[in-house]
Amino acid sequence: MLPDMSTITDHDHRLAATLTSLSLERQHETQAPPRKSARQPLLPIILTMLATAAALTAVIYRPSILQPWETAARTMPASRNEPRTMEASQSGEGTNAQDARKNAPRRQSMAAGEITGSGTVVAPRTTTVFSKYEARITGVTVELGDRVAAGEVLVTLDDAVTHIALEQAKAARAAAELALTARDIDLKQARASLDRLESLASRDAASRQQLEESRTAFARASNAVSQARQDLATAELGIRSAEEPLAELTIRAPFAGTVTQINAHVGDTVLARADSVRENQSLLVITDTANLVIDADVAETNIASLRPGLRGEAVLDGFPNRAFAVEVVRLAPIASIEKGTITVRLALIDPPEGIRPNMAARIRIPLADMISQNGDSTP
Repeated sequence: MLPDMSTITDHDHRLAATLTSLSLERQHETQAPPRKSARQPLLPIILTMLATAAALTAVIYRPSILQPWETAARTMPASRNEPRTMEASQSGEGTNAQDARKNAPRRQSMAAGEITGSGTVVAPRTTTVFSKYEARITGVTVELGDRVAAGEVLVTLDDAVTHIALEQAKAARAAAELALTARDIDLKQARASLDRLESLASRDAASRQQLEESRTAFARASNAVSQARQDLATAELGIRSAEEPLAELTIRAPFAGTVTQINAHVGDTVLARADSVRENQSLLVITDTANLVIDADVAETNIASLRPGLRGEAVLDGFPNRAFAVEVVRLAPIASIEKGTITVRLALIDPPEGIRPNMAARIRIPLADMISQNGDSTP
């Protein structure tokens, strides 16, 4: 049986009407243009407020930001730092800028840079004493730490060969003196013979041949005397040559100083100087402890700021509470490639008593020139 077409059609119409009522589309309503959200203008306002707050924070905390730079400026040489004035103090008293500029040089000297380094006390004048000749030690007249004067006896040596050589030289001189005496006698006889023959020849009582022979004998005697005198001079040199080693058997201080090392012992046999140097066998060491300096190593980056005449201060590890003044004498001609430093020699001004070579020292050299009120600068 076929369905009722009118029933189906009515049902479909009702369904379509229902679906149409549920549609989201409002075809007959007039849609107003969408309003702008009230939140959108807030973003630029918030950004502007944040920027303003950041600027105020930078102005308020400006001294704390600049503090590291001001600290760095204190460590730089004065020649690189120009006097600076603060725009305004933290207390708000920024009206006295002219007074601040007037007092700027004084503040600059307080914030000056400096060079620091470490080194040791050095004795520029020191010597190691050796024996010039091989000999046996018979006496040591000094002890470690003794002060000695120039020329004072330190060690005595003995060598039998040296004494024998001197005796031989003296014997040779005595023989040369006897030979000279004999040649003088021969010369006098030759002179008398020549005078007699010349007198006879003037009266034709002597032949010409006899006269010539007499003259030749006189010349020979004269030459013999000259040779004898030369032999005597050679013998004198022989004595001086033999006395020199004998004098070297007495070791004397080359200059005034302090005995800082002793290796000599009575009864030991020492080698000649060439062999002693090679074997490192010295007798003793003399050091002039009255004239000491400090050799300190500083960074080679400071060489442009260093010059002779700069003054600073030093402190010894042995006297930590006794600082004293030092003055730059000279700079080493080369830098240390291993350490990146350069050695500075400093003279000591009123050092503490008891200072000794090889003591450790720390030095500090201010670089800024002290600027006076009239604008002049003095080291």
